[in-house]
Amino acid sequence: MSKPRLNKTSAANSRNEKLPAWDLSDLYRGLDDPQITRDLTLYQKSATAFAKKYKGKLAQLSAQEFAAMAADCEARSVLGNKLGVFAYLSMVTQMKNSAAMTFYQNISEKLNDYSKPVIFLSLELNALPQSTIDLWMKDGKAAYFKPWLMRIRTFKDYELSEEIEEILHEKSVTSGEGWERLYEETSARLKYVVDGKEYNDAEISKLTLDKDAAVRAKAGREIARVCTENAPLFVLNYNMVIKDKAIEDIKRGFKSPVSSQNIANRVDDKSVAALSEAVRSRYSDIAHRFYKLKAKWLGVKKLEYWDRNAPLPFEVDKHYSWDEAVAVVLKAYQEFSPRLYELAQDFFNPQRSWIDVPPRDGKRSGAFAMPLPEAYHPYLFLNFTGRQNDVLTLAHELGHGCHMRLSSKQGDLNDATPLTLAEVASVFAEMLTFQSLLRQATDPKEKLCLIAGKVNDMINTSIRQIAFHFFETRVHAERRTGEVSQTRLAQIWREEMSASLGKYVNIDAVTENNWAQVGHFFWKPFYVYAYSFADCLVNSLYQVYQNSGDASFADKYLDMLSKTGITRYDELLKPFGLNAKSPEFWDFGLNLISRYIDELERLDKQIAKNK
Repeated sequence: MSKPRLNKTSAANSRNEKLPAWDLSDLYRGLDDPQITRDLTLYQKSATAFAKKYKGKLAQLSAQEFAAMAADCEARSVLGNKLGVFAYLSMVTQMKNSAAMTFYQNISEKLNDYSKPVIFLSLELNALPQSTIDLWMKDGKAAYFKPWLMRIRTFKDYELSEEIEEILHEKSVTSGEGWERLYEETSARLKYVVDGKEYNDAEISKLTLDKDAAVRAKAGREIARVCTENAPLFVLNYNMVIKDKAIEDIKRGFKSPVSSQNIANRVDDKSVAALSEAVRSRYSDIAHRFYKLKAKWLGVKKLEYWDRNAPLPFEVDKHYSWDEAVAVVLKAYQEFSPRLYELAQDFFNPQRSWIDVPPRDGKRSGAFAMPLPEAYHPYLFLNFTGRQNDVLTLAHELGHGCHMRLSSKQGDLNDATPLTLAEVASVFAEMLTFQSLLRQATDPKEKLCLIAGKVNDMINTSIRQIAFHFFETRVHAERRTGEVSQTRLAQIWREEMSASLGKYVNIDAVTENNWAQVGHFFWKPFYVYAYSFADCLVNSLYQVYQNSGDASFADKYLDMLSKTGITRYDELLKPFGLNAKSPEFWDFGLNLISRYIDELERLDKQIAKNK
């Protein structure tokens, strides 16, 4: 079996700059490392031994024995994470390499199969009376695992029999995970052609950020063409993802398609509905108003769908080298907190290779941060081409990485940050970097371009993600009564995009199949609202930081990040004087975006007056 291409540097951008690529040897030396087989064997044997020792006996455990049992679980979890993450990271950088793809699938199937003996654990823990739990929690070592135990018991009312749970567990690799794999592999193999040059999924989206409207139009139409050409497969794929989820949701008794994700996020259905409606009520004040300004700046009556993120005509087309981008982000981090700066610096140590930076053929599009237990470290995945947006993406993913390093200290079982809080550190890090760049700007046009870029990103994060959420909600609801056709998916997409983006963005039949580009619909249904949740929360937090003059804010903020896996979001916000249950909370965060647009209108008038 061939080794993955895990070179430490790779050819990159137009400057022929050498960009870092990760080295996964901290986990394994390659796909054929014999330690992988040994670890798989250990994982299998430890699960079998665990079941033999504890199955049917949890009710008789003392507090000390419970703590020992949980420690055994944690050790197995760490080992499983190491194997699974290595397989996934090896795959996403080389999705045209059949050996890497096969390796990933085989590891996934083995981890799934070998963990079957421990399915009993959550069922037996949830069958225990509260009095047993209370008795255990009086012991310090047992109480350490309380967050993990409470998280398991949250799903007590939604568990099925052990026999059915085992079937669902075993079939997950050919149902939910199988459909996810189909989407990822298909997306990675798509080819886009503009002016005779071929682009992959990661590269084509960068062309929609080109200053030349003709280039953006060609790229936007090509993306739409490929989405439409592959729509029959993606329609089938998406319908199966939704149906597979619905079958399990109904059997478990979840009230609605979004309920299971809400419970995992430790928020209730009403809170998510309140967030969604609060954002929808601000579509006009925020998105519609901004796109009216942007259409004016671009000299058109209406923006095309692919022009939403276009640079402004008078924007300086600055290209950042990798070293420059790193310096910008680290400077912003250091200005906020020396401790955050120290956490971030480790990712750029050339001896560590924790980041995979350049776009290349066969590499998955987008960016992400991959957590690992404290014994290891997170890995960051980018597709860096040197644009300002790439600098903010680096700040975003690095924020995730620093957060993961802080929260991993809670232990692998306890450290389960919900999606709603997972995006807080990343969005806050983007805000810090943006504000640092803004402080250095002196020219009104430069300031306007910076703020416009930030507002663009904030709308994508808060407004557009809620529009995605409404799209998901409607499609999942309709799927309950039968398969949703390509025509109907396109119709719902156009309706939700038109409502959120407004009359100054052209939403027509050309881009009506672009919903297929939203990977989260396939990978993690109802993930998208977490971005809006985090953006509004961060906007509120940042306003506290700006206005309070609290010298201890940074320390309190980092302390909050260290506890996101074990504490509810509303409790985490109390030290900052924020009441997340207040009806005004979401508007408080959205008001920051509105004020930025006020500033854009002011700068626009100032620039016009100075002409």
